[in-house]
Formats: sequence, structure tokens, C-alpha cells
Amino acid sequence: MAISAMTSKEVTNKIIHNENLFILDVRNESDFQDWKIEGKNVEYLNIPYFELLDGVEEILDKIPNDKEVLVVCAKEGSSVMVAEMLSEQGLDVSYLEGGMKTWSEHLEPVKIGDLKDGGEIYQFVRIGKGCLSYMVISGGEAAVIDATRMADVFTEFALSKNANITHVLDTHLHADHISGGRMIAEQTNALYWLPPKDAGEVTYAYQPLKDGNIITIGNTAIDIYALYSPGHTIGSTSFIVDEKYLLSGDILFVDSIGRPDLAGLAEDWVGDLRETLYSRYKKLSEGLIVLPAHFMIIDELNEDGSVSEKLGTLFAENHGLNIESEEEFRKLVTENLPPQPNAYQEIRETNMGKINPDLEKQREMEIGPNRCAVR
Repeated sequence: MAISAMTSKEVTNKIIHNENLFILDVRNESDFQDWKIEGKNVEYLNIPYFELLDGVEEILDKIPNDKEVLVVCAKEGSSVMVAEMLSEQGLDVSYLEGGMKTWSEHLEPVKIGDLKDGGEIYQFVRIGKGCLSYMVISGGEAAVIDATRMADVFTEFALSKNANITHVLDTHLHADHISGGRMIAEQTNALYWLPPKDAGEVTYAYQPLKDGNIITIGNTAIDIYALYSPGHTIGSTSFIVDEKYLLSGDILFVDSIGRPDLAGLAEDWVGDLRETLYSRYKKLSEGLIVLPAHFMIIDELNEDGSVSEKLGTLFAENHGLNIESEEEFRKLVTENLPPQPNAYQEIRETNMGKINPDLEKQREMEIGPNRCAVR
């Protein structure tokens, strides 16, 4: 039987459409337990590659013949070899093209909706990392919010929509992934906006993003209204787009809330986090559609692969928004937190412009799951 490559986009579409998929992951057990491809109808078998060097005969009875089989490794090479061995045993299998490194980088654009008086808003789902970026398009102009370092995805998408990127914004100084904001701004001559309270140590020029800033995109006055919302970082800023969408950054997620400890100031920022979630956000319309900068679990994806929910629904159902006791809230967001993101200090320094690691180093720094949330 011949083996074939399956792209990250093809795997993403299978997950979004809840298709059955059986994954043989040949990475080390610790890597598999830390981070893997997830889906509602995905089954797994983790057998480290080195255990299969003498052949795959002993695992044949563990691999189904009525489901698509995908072999996965870190960079592709090991999965190709294992797939070939399975093929020689008569199985029809695929391998993940580019391995988990490529899976970590894939961005899937999903249209969120139309804006009044023209325009559109898109969400870019980085399904292997849990990152969510956005593009607002109107009147031939575009704004990009919380871009990942894969800048070409955004510039090419804007080109396909006949739009010029004029503004690039980050809701905060990111600690879990390298921002593509400055790179996109340099490539397109767009303005790059960053909250000044997060920018005390940055080494580059930027536009200070402050509470009440209104950034207009295109001829149809699609306003992005900046709302100061500290807690995840001291400068965290949310955006209200077209009076309909709340881009919440890493403050509020669909199934969780943001963590305040990634700059080492959890005790200092927990009060800001509660103030934002329980006071600032409470004053907003419950009809706003929350568009976060991350998701934590695959269950947060909607049927079309997007991640969103009405603010009123989150106030009713999100546990992090329903803790009456300030002491209990403080414990939730400062104790028993998940591990901090891989290389988060180096990522922060990269986003400050203090260091400039090469591409391969950047990929290594970002490997792993989203860890910006508290559940």
C-alpha cells in the first residue's frame, strides 16, 4: 500500500467536521502527554518511535482498519518511516506533513461575520497552539489584531481580499507566542499599536494604545474602540469592534479566564483581573460577541471551527465569572496554576525586541499547548 502526506489544513478540517481519525503518535510519551492533536472523534495510540525500530508487527492488532490512520511525530521523518513499515504490512496510512512543528504553525481563517455598512471580521484559528488572531476589513483597508509570527498568512489573506493593512494591534505584550505585529507593520507600512503600560522595556517605536482610542478602518467608519482591561498584564486592552464584537485578548476566554502570573506579578495583578471581569466588563452590553485571543480545549470550537460566545452567556456559564468570594477568586488565579508557557520569558523578551532568535529557535520556543488560561 502507498503512503500519503496529510497536511495540517486537512487534519484541521477533519477535526472541525468531527470526522473519525486514528492517530499513531510516535513521539516520546512525555511529549505526547504534554501536547497532542485533539478532536472530538480522534483516537490515539502513543508508541515511541524507538520501540518500533525492529518492526510494527506487535502493534498491528491495535490499529483499526475501519478508520483513517495518521502517523505523527515531531518533524515528519520518523512518522514517514513508521508509515512505510505499516504500509508494507498492508495498511493504508498517512503521515502528518511537517510533523507537530508544522501543526503548531497552521492558521485556519474563519469568517466571523459582516459589519454594518460593509466590512467583515475574520478569526485566524491556530488550532495546534490555541491562539486566535483577527482581521477587520472595510473599504479596502484592514486591521490585524494579535497576529502570530506567521506574517505571510495575514498579508496574503488581506491581498486576496483586495485590502491594505493599515493598522496592526496587540491587546498586550504576549508571553506564550511571538507576535507578528511588528513584522506585518514593517512589511505593509501599517501603524503598530501596543498598550504603553506593557511597553516599558520595548526597544522599538510604536503607537501607544490607550483607553478610548478609536481606530477607523476604511471608508465605512468601522471603529475599533480600545477599552483598558488590565489583569493578564498591566496594560491589557480589549477592543470593541462595530459595537458588536468584544476582542477580549487574554483576559476572558469562552471556557476560562486569563492568568495574571506571566510577568511574575500575580499577587499584584489579581485585583486588576477581578476589577476588569466583574466591573468593567459588567458595564458592557451582554449582547457583545466575545472573541478571545486563545482557546484552551477543543470543545470551545463552534461548528464552523470558530471560537466565540455572547458576553451574557459567559456571565451565566463561565465559572471564572461567577466567584462571589474575592478570596476564592484570588486562590483560583494564583494557586495551582497550570505550567507556564514554554520559554515564556524568552518569548516576552523577543516581543520586547530585546532578543532576535532565528526562525528555528522561534519554532522551538513556541512548541507546546496554550497555557494562558485558568479553569
